[in-house]
Amino acid sequence: MKKSYKIDVDCANCANKMELATKNTEGVKDCTVNFMALKMHVEFEDGADPKSVMQEALKNCRKVESDCEIFF
Repeated sequence: MKKSYKIDVDCANCANKMELATKNTEGVKDCTVNFMALKMHVEFEDGADPKSVMQEALKNCRKVESDCEIFF
């Protein structure tokens, strides 16, 4: 399953950190972040619950970029 999310991030480097943190979240198969569009595209592993996975992804993102936001 693939989903897109609106994000709030200040710079391209921070967006890259968010992408890596999300890719390393359990239940995420792949993630790409488009800084210019302020969008995050996430592909979930089979059987993963997108809402709970994204809550964990947000926690992981805030570890590397404390003021980022993912709207889901």
